Amino acid sequence: MSLNPRFAAVAAAVILAPAAAGCGINAIPTKQERAEAAWADVQSQYQRRADLVPNLVATVQGAALQERTTLTQVVEARARATGVTVTPETLNDPAAFQRYQAAQGELSQALKSLLMVVEAYPNLRSSENFLALQSQLEGTENRINIARRDYNEAVRDYNTSLRTFPTVIWAKTIHGGSKAMPLFTATAEAQTAPSVNFDGLQPAPSPAAAPGAAPAPAQ
Repeated sequence: MSLNPRFAAVAAAVILAPAAAGCGINAIPTKQERAEAAWADVQSQYQRRADLVPNLVATVQGAALQERTTLTQVVEARARATGVTVTPETLNDPAAFQRYQAAQGELSQALKSLLMVVEAYPNLRSSENFLALQSQLEGTENRINIARRDYNEAVRDYNTSLRTFPTVIWAKTIHGGSKAMPLFTATAEAQTAPSVNFDGLQPAPSPAAAPGAAPAPAQ
């Protein structure tokens, strides 16, 4: 007695399904979703930082900061950082990812420079509003580092599954459209501490105090 072809196909699928699952047929999409979820957390933390910048800039401006260049750099860097987006659909585009990382790195450096400038203003450093913003900013930077680390770990796991047995079989067949995702790396700017010139913040010496000046005539 011959089996109905449709029944035979269904029976084969039922029998082979557990074996296929055991060979990691679902591993690639599962790991991809995990990496994309980690990426969403990275973006959330970067957005949190961007949201803090306007209040930080306003607080520093209110303290009559004489050095305006650094403030301008922070505002411009924030605009660039929020203007570059990487969605899950373009996450495997190395060029887009590099632009995003570079823009966020520029904002990191600009904020570091601003906090260095603030060291020359004791009144601002003792401001409760500024201290609260600084604390939130530092906390957000820590969360960014953790989110980036978790993302890198998820991506390494996903990328490895695309080129190791047995999941490489599915990467070249059923999941043939899957592509490796880029990792966060330390930028060149992050390896160098920001340089700030405080000379422009100091009041100019009076002529009488200038070196080599003739003594004032006696009254």
